[in-house]
Amino acid sequence: MPKAPRQFRSQAIILSRRDFGESDRLLTLFTPERGKIRAIAKGARKPGAKLSGHVELFARSDLMIHRGRNLDIISQAELIDPYLGLREDLRRSAYANYVAELLDRFTADEDVSQSALFELLHLTLGRVADAADPRLATRYYELHLLDLVGFRPELTACVLTRAELLPEAQFFSNEEGGAVSRAAAGMASAPVSLEIETLKILRHLQRSAGDYDQVASLRLSPGQHSDVERILLGYITHLLESKLQSVDFIRRVRRTAPAP
Repeated sequence: MPKAPRQFRSQAIILSRRDFGESDRLLTLFTPERGKIRAIAKGARKPGAKLSGHVELFARSDLMIHRGRNLDIISQAELIDPYLGLREDLRRSAYANYVAELLDRFTADEDVSQSALFELLHLTLGRVADAADPRLATRYYELHLLDLVGFRPELTACVLTRAELLPEAQFFSNEEGGAVSRAAAGMASAPVSLEIETLKILRHLQRSAGDYDQVASLRLSPGQHSDVERILLGYITHLLESKLQSVDFIRRVRRTAPAP
């Protein structure tokens, strides 16, 4: 089996970063060919450093990466897309932070192709940066991320009985992974209410894979937004078995900046 090359070039989106040593940054990157990797941007914190403007948080860049024993090292970087809207609006930045944390939590550091996840991340950051409703773009992202990582929620039939769901309020079970009919609610683990309008919105978002234009025209009321978020965030928190730090940040921002 041939050895992996000592260096490679790849597009990457910066999911997170933190200070490392006196002048470096440790970056969590997501790449289409190798999935999630961690790499050092040497000297990136120095004033005028050649890498600094090209490895900004949530940016998409073209990188030359050298494989290291424990951590990879970025030797060259060229910014492709800064998603400027994320830097000009705290509310949009908060959603981008959530989008990045969610992908980070659902993926491992594996040297495997993740082109579909990379494309979803890239398109979502663009939508969160520029779309009229970044909250809607985030809900679309959640459902299709869940699909790609193997946790697609069942929304078309009762997850317990497989019976067709009647056009009425139902339930959702995080444990069972989907909608539960009213008749089967007593068999489900901790079912929560699922309003019929919320179920319709979730189904529409799920069916619209690869065609965000179908979703962009939706106009949800604040109550509908909150209910869809309640269902998806409850399911995601159950799967991860812990809360996401970025959710608290979004809630703090909402208290100080108007939501879409």
